[in-house]
This record gives sequence, C-alpha cells and structure tokens, in this order.
Amino acid sequence: HLRLTGDMMEFCAAGVPDYHPLSISGYHIREAGSTAVQELAFTLASGFAHVELGMRRGLDIDEFAPGLSFFFNSHVDFFEEIAKFRAARRIWARWMKERYGARKERSWMLKFHTQTAGVSLTGEQPYNNVVRTATEALAAVLGGTQSLHTNSLDEVLALPTEEAVEIALKTQQILAYETGTANVIDPLGGSWFVEALTDKTEQAAEEYFAKILELGDDSVLDGMLRGIEHGYFQKEIADAAFHYQRLLEQGRKVIVGVNRFTRTVQDMPEILEIGPEIEERQKKAVAEVRANRDQKGAEDAIEALKEAATDDATNTIPVLVDAAKAYVTLGEMVGALKEVWGGYTEPPMF
Repeated sequence: HLRLTGDMMEFCAAGVPDYHPLSISGYHIREAGSTAVQELAFTLASGFAHVELGMRRGLDIDEFAPGLSFFFNSHVDFFEEIAKFRAARRIWARWMKERYGARKERSWMLKFHTQTAGVSLTGEQPYNNVVRTATEALAAVLGGTQSLHTNSLDEVLALPTEEAVEIALKTQQILAYETGTANVIDPLGGSWFVEALTDKTEQAAEEYFAKILELGDDSVLDGMLRGIEHGYFQKEIADAAFHYQRLLEQGRKVIVGVNRFTRTVQDMPEILEIGPEIEERQKKAVAEVRANRDQKGAEDAIEALKEAATDDATNTIPVLVDAAKAYVTLGEMVGALKEVWGGYTEPPMF
C-alpha cells in the first residue's frame, strides 16, 4: 500500500502537480465504531504518515502537501462533531509548521470532505433519518468542511431511490442557500463551550499521537505500521464499539424509534430493487473488453507490472497507466500485484 502511494505521490508531484492524488479517509474508521476522537487522531496520524512517506522519498513537503486531502464522517452529536473538525484544522496546521517544517500556507490548510454518518441511520422509522442527516450536515458546515455528501434516508435499507436522493440533495441546497451558515468562516469560534470542547478534543487526539510516536520510535509512519501489525487500532475501535453498544442496551444512549419513542405512524418507504441483470451486463462488458483487446499486449503489460513490483527503484504508476491503455482490467492489475506482494491478513485480537 505504501509503495503504491509513494509512487503515486512522486508521479503526481512531477507530472500532475495540480492534482490531489490522495484522499486520506477516516470515514470507515468511524463507521466501524470508533469515537470522534479516535476518528480524528487515527485519520490525522495517517496524514502525518503520508507526509513522512513523501519526505522519505525526497519530495519537498511544500510541493506535495497541498495535494493531500481528507475525508471525515459527521455524526449526530452536533457540538462534538464541530469541535472535532475545528481541532483537526488546528492540529494539522501546527504539526505541518512545527514538526515537518512546511513553509507555505497552502501546506498548513486542512482540506477535507465530509459525509454524514451511515451508521447513524436506522431502519426503524426511516424518515427520522432526514433530520439526522440534516443535523450532521450542518455540523460539518459549521466545522469548516470544503465539500459534503448527505446520505439518503433509505440507505440503511437498500440503495437509495431517486426521491430519497433528491431529499438528500435539497438538504445541502437549503443549508447553502437559505440558512446563511456557509457565508461565515468558523462561525462558532469564540464560544466558550465550543472552544473548551475543541481544546479537550485536541488534547485527547494528541495523547493518541504520543502513543503512535512511541510505537514508531518517534516516527508516525513506523508507528502506524506497527500499530496495524499489532492490532492496536483495531482493538481501540472494537473496544469503543463495544462500549457504545452497551450504552444502547442499558438505555443510557437513546436512538429515537429504536430503543425509545418507538410508536409511529410512519409507513416504510418504497425500496429500490436492482435485479441480477445489472451484474450480468457488467460481466458481459468486461468479457467483451478482454475478447477484443490485443491479448499479447495485455499479457506483456501484466508481466511488466509484476517486474515493476519486484523492483523498489521502479515507479509503478507509469506501468499501471500502460496496463490500462492495454485494457488490462483492474482485477488483473490487483491480481498481478498480489502475486508479487501477497495479501494482508488482519491479526487476531485477544
């Protein structure tokens, strides 16, 4: 993973300097059951690890850092999420300046996309999900997100219908054009409560960074690798998910329509059904590509990719581009790399 990512950072810095090649995601961390602080800390630590990766490759931090972007989750605890986003921006700017020596302001800026929390949606009383999504989207806007995805009310049940998608879109449009909340930078800055919560969130994240640095002998990159290998991050997230579930079962955490206020007049929405013909059509299209391509050229491109994977001095990205031009499928590319590098097996947790 890091080999491919480092190759892409080098390739884009040299040949596609205005492209943002990396979206460092914490969304899946939160969906797996992490706390807001864990999502913040583990996502930014991944960002710092990629900064160190680029620097180890000999890249100028101010040349590649502006191309790093992030992808966060926005959950339903309104002020906690705002504090998380504010803390993220402060931490990133400070670490980039003080630890990594970035000189350009663009390198200090945390550019991030936000998606509302899929895990917060409920199959029970699904129309309540419109309110949850709107609240989460508003928190993201007030926290300073640059782009936003709003989930549809029925995504917990199936792929969304056109009507549900439109409601999700209109939620964003109302926030953008009716509420005025997007017209102010950091509108809650100066609030005693929000500032205190931001400070607390930032301090808790720094405690995780200290642990990661300890694991990596003062390197975030090495600490992240060792943490993954030892199951550290998986255990932290699993423990948080277990604690959250206990709160639900004990009634100390309320989800409207699930463990309280369960009486309802809501009907279930119509569900989008997608038949197997979609899969068959896609399989047929891939088969046609394979049948009509220059088979020798495709096989040569696959072999070239295997050879590049065995040589750390070769950048794999141009080889992957050549493979795509030869109509090698993504599955074939992954298979070739897996043949050389093997596959990842998550360590067991005890």
